[in-house]
Amino acid sequence: MSDSYHRVVLPLGQDPWLSDTYINSSGHIRLGTLFMDLDALSGIIVYKHTGPGVTTVTAALDRITIAHPLTEICDLEYSGQVTYASGRSSVEITCKVAKARAEGEPSKPEDVLLTCTFTMVALDPETRKPVNLPKLEYTTPEEEKIFKAGEAKSLLKKEAFKASLLQSEPNDPESALIHNIWLRQLAYHDPNNSLRQPKNVVAMAKTQLSTAAIMQPQYRNRHQTMIFGGFHLKQTFELAFCCAASFAHARPTFISADPCTFRNPVPVGSVLYLTATVAYTDPPLLEEDGTEPKQKDPNRPMTRVHVRVDSKVRDVEHGVAKSTGQFNYTFSVPKDLKVLPHTYEEYMIYIDARRRVMESDRQRKTESISRVGQARNDTQDVNLMG
Repeated sequence: MSDSYHRVVLPLGQDPWLSDTYINSSGHIRLGTLFMDLDALSGIIVYKHTGPGVTTVTAALDRITIAHPLTEICDLEYSGQVTYASGRSSVEITCKVAKARAEGEPSKPEDVLLTCTFTMVALDPETRKPVNLPKLEYTTPEEEKIFKAGEAKSLLKKEAFKASLLQSEPNDPESALIHNIWLRQLAYHDPNNSLRQPKNVVAMAKTQLSTAAIMQPQYRNRHQTMIFGGFHLKQTFELAFCCAASFAHARPTFISADPCTFRNPVPVGSVLYLTATVAYTDPPLLEEDGTEPKQKDPNRPMTRVHVRVDSKVRDVEHGVAKSTGQFNYTFSVPKDLKVLPHTYEEYMIYIDARRRVMESDRQRKTESISRVGQARNDTQDVNLMG
């Protein structure tokens, strides 16, 4: 496992010319540019595991989580390694971005800006079919723990696919929620009902933002004919940010990227179409039982906004469109806002996004419990040593 480890320092605090390319209009680091770098880092790491005889592509971004928001421009350390490989064609790579410490100075947990997990797939260079890779070997108890966690995540992803809305209908509580929202929608337009749609409730269709761009060769990957996945990721993130800002009329704060899939490559010279939609808000319009949720602090409202970005590509002659991926981002905004689906397709988008937010909450809670347990163990070790 450790053979695939790779580390690089980005000297943003020392090089003003370099930092200028990473800073946004508000003076903070452009997260989309960091995401692009992390995809490139994953490409370096995966070839340490596979060797040069195969072609590798980014299949999915499993999760990006902000651990400690960056409040200054400083040197950043990118690091990562392969954390799971079962012997099939896919490899899990975990990366992190942290404040770079001086040589020999140990890093601290609060230095970590974000962590993320990519899934890379190996293909035969000629046939473009998946090829099996060596199974990842671990040599320490800590590496075994990391491997087992990756194995568990792989099983969860397979179970989630079986339960996806493309494979089965919404469950009973979700069906009840859909029905209650539909009834509320009817009530808004019923002349015999005094209930009217509040100004903070916005139709899902009205939240959409779209872009179209020709894919230039400057953004190609190492295989020359296709666009670099990190550039694709950066474009979807920045559109999602704009969509959340347009919806809220406020500056969004990024929370996490939930499973994002790269379904098909984007050829150089093609036209890439991106459509961002506010898919879910938390607190939601209604709970499963039909009641209206309340803000925790009405004087300081806060809403989580989940944005879905659908990506498709056409050749420059505008032939048949092909889906190239789906990307999911969650932001927070300092307002009380709700999104309202109308069509059946929008209800499915809403339920899918709701599932993602609930799963993200579950993972965050599990990680928090794990950190508390680790801190207790460290304290006990110190007491024993003392």
